[in-house]
Amino acid sequence: MYILGISAFYHDSAAAILRNGKLVAAAQEERFTRKKHDSEFPFRAIGYCLQEAGISLDGVDCVVFYDKPLLKFERIIETYFGFAPRGFESFCAAIPIWIKEKIFLKQLLKKNLRQFARQGSDRIPQLLFTTHHQSHAASAFFPSPFERAAVLCLDGVGEWVTTSLWLGKGNELSPQWELRFPHSLGLLYSAFTYYTGFKVNSGEYKVMGLAPYGQPKYVQQIMDNLIDLKDDGTFRLNMDYFNYTVGLTMTNDKFAALFGGPPRQPETLLTQKEMDLARSVQEVTEEIVLRLCRTIHKEQQEENLCLAGGVALNCVANGKVLRENLFKDIWIQPAAGDAGGAVGAAYSAWYEYYQKPRTVNPQDSMEGAYLGPSYGPQEIRQYLDGVGAVYRELPEEELIASVAELIDQGNVIGWFQGRMEFGPRALGARSIIGDPRNPEMQTTMNLKIKFRESFRPFAPSVLGEAIGSQFEMEHASPYMLLVAPVKEEHRIATSNTEHLFGIDLLKIKRSTIPAITHVDYSARIQTVHEQTNARYHKLISEFYRLTGCPLVVNTSFNVRGEPIVCSPGDAYKCFMRTAIDYLVVENFVLKKDEQPVFDEDESWKKEYVLD
Repeated sequence: MYILGISAFYHDSAAAILRNGKLVAAAQEERFTRKKHDSEFPFRAIGYCLQEAGISLDGVDCVVFYDKPLLKFERIIETYFGFAPRGFESFCAAIPIWIKEKIFLKQLLKKNLRQFARQGSDRIPQLLFTTHHQSHAASAFFPSPFERAAVLCLDGVGEWVTTSLWLGKGNELSPQWELRFPHSLGLLYSAFTYYTGFKVNSGEYKVMGLAPYGQPKYVQQIMDNLIDLKDDGTFRLNMDYFNYTVGLTMTNDKFAALFGGPPRQPETLLTQKEMDLARSVQEVTEEIVLRLCRTIHKEQQEENLCLAGGVALNCVANGKVLRENLFKDIWIQPAAGDAGGAVGAAYSAWYEYYQKPRTVNPQDSMEGAYLGPSYGPQEIRQYLDGVGAVYRELPEEELIASVAELIDQGNVIGWFQGRMEFGPRALGARSIIGDPRNPEMQTTMNLKIKFRESFRPFAPSVLGEAIGSQFEMEHASPYMLLVAPVKEEHRIATSNTEHLFGIDLLKIKRSTIPAITHVDYSARIQTVHEQTNARYHKLISEFYRLTGCPLVVNTSFNVRGEPIVCSPGDAYKCFMRTAIDYLVVENFVLKKDEQPVFDEDESWKKEYVLD
């Protein structure tokens, strides 16, 4: 039995497919279209999922969409009426789109799905809909390693719900309570993302990365003016300061007056004010999440906690929840945002609609998040020969030894191996890697390779068995969703830094692994395990043997403004456009200064279409 899950039409469209309850494939549309956060119908992602499953649409038993558009339309209409006459401009912009397409989404989905039907067949599988938070909850609980757990979902907004608690038992999820729009932790964070000059629904992680450079100067102003926070973690926002219910921006003039000026214009100079605002909203977010989790632990008495929704990508808050030791274990959906809704929608149908029994995988059922396309040697060789690339093809052991040595020598490696990751994090399948001991590595990667803001931290990929020797955490973090401090013995005492602030703090060497140590001595950790990524584990093990350091720097294989690479062609283009020293695509190794002048030929592009 095959179930296809779809998320689309807001941001991060994706598709996922289950075969008899097992997750076979999942991918975001952006990886194929090369349009970051692509929100369009996921034609290519669906085509890939069907191809990976080895079926056409005729073989799919049901298709499940990740939210209920009529409920969302109800919320939009009621919100406009509730705030009228304000919001007329926004109303005029939004309603025609809804009337033309979104309100008739069922018909639109059927029309788009017909493109995958076999020639001469009019069959469209049964079409089901979950609520938005139901898909988040299902994505968090059903693939988790728990027989039962409390499930907390936190995001901007679905149909009406912005925060929800569920209880998962076996193959059932039961809602416990919810907070509703416009009172949203995700939208509060997005308001500060907008005000500090970053793009909403994509720049929130930049705010999180910027926070350690600032001071929490504005926490009290936020608490006194923007939010009424209760001891149990529930809250209401003061809508006098926000514009997202009625306008085309997140904040209004009253918000600007409270914080001393208009929003920062994108791409302009970052000042200490933005850093302090980022630190302040981050601390408020952490406090809300911690209060909610304490209440959940007290009320539900559950040993385990699952998290999903866009706010669950806030790995600093997640790390604090873990260190509170409220729960025996926590598990976070690696694609916690809207893309993961495709996985959750499919799982919800399998377990809740069809009521299939559930067998818990003690490791989890996300396959390490390696659920995207992979490429064989013939495909790779064909592309490399087609662009005139110069390469060597090495056997496994020689490849590992050679790449570990190249990293030790200070080279930056484009590492392309196996199936592409599902979700926003690169986990050693589509990664750029380097030596964490190199104090120049963070700046080099940010400015010469990623072409992004210099303040952005990088993550360590550390051997799962060595995490406790490097960081103040023993918990596995295979999906890079937990932040923890670097251990005291690896830190370097700093002096004469009182006169420094903001970005200047970046230049101070803080540990023996400076490339992954943030200014507050923290790191966003990925633990690497042999059972989920044997080759990456082997590479880091060889680097450990060579250097005594059991980790490498890991950042996503892309440049600013582009999605993570998907195909060998994407990887080669990124390699040639940047200061990456070596590209390793499966067993093929390419050195930058041996390559011919690169011609931007778009003719080779892998399309996933059914024969």
